[in-house]
Amino acid sequence: MVTGAGGLLGWWVARELAERGYRVYGVYRERGGGLEGVEWVRADLEAGVPEVVRRADVVVHAAAYTDVDGCEVDRARAYRANFLATLAVARAARRVVYISTDYVFDGERGMYREEDVPNPVNYYGLSKLLGEGPVLARGGVVVRVSGLFGVSPHGKRNFGVEALLRLRWGEEVRAFVDQRLSPTYVPFLAERLADLLERDVEGIVHIAGEPATRFEFAVALAEALGVDKSLVKPARLSEARLAARRPRDSSLDTSRAASMGLSLPSLREPLGTS
Repeated sequence: MVTGAGGLLGWWVARELAERGYRVYGVYRERGGGLEGVEWVRADLEAGVPEVVRRADVVVHAAAYTDVDGCEVDRARAYRANFLATLAVARAARRVVYISTDYVFDGERGMYREEDVPNPVNYYGLSKLLGEGPVLARGGVVVRVSGLFGVSPHGKRNFGVEALLRLRWGEEVRAFVDQRLSPTYVPFLAERLADLLERDVEGIVHIAGEPATRFEFAVALAEALGVDKSLVKPARLSEARLAARRPRDSSLDTSRAASMGLSLPSLREPLGTS
């Protein structure tokens, strides 16, 4: 079962698992469908878990409230969606693979390993960190990811897609030079998550792309498209009016994933096919 199957990561994971021959239940809240071989289940996990959670051999819990500024403003919703719903899934499921985030770290040094102590600087990171506890307590897997980009099934734009479109249209892209993370191409991540399900893995694992600032990522995208790199303009987090503080460098060390054969290709590979 894949929760959040109507969203960016959940949709690609459900697709990958269905293509590998698994019987897949895709749980969605608002918009589902569009995938052959997936049985769609509409459910609001904040109100309770559907019965299929108890029947599934494994639940990939990708559903979350991921609007970082929204979580800061509406903390009650973030608590319900990212902690209470995860707690309910962890209690009901046989095995859970929980998608967490690099934002559990404060960003003071970067290249965080799985054993590093989390210290979130915003409520989104805190609510996702709270969700890790019940999953780990029941022997599940926590997969921390970072800077997801890729085509969404329902047209919702992430930074990578927004930058891609603007550059193709010859428009400027403003990108932070002082925020470093690990941009991760979602279709590749979905493949590694499917690989992980076929292995005996417990605990925390970081699966993410190569570290880069948002500015460096946008410049690499311009180079891949063959457009003028000067369209990418530097911006600074310190000058942005954001409701939630962002970690300065939340890049993830992926050595453990590499040791299990779960590392991702270089950043240039997905950009070269954009």
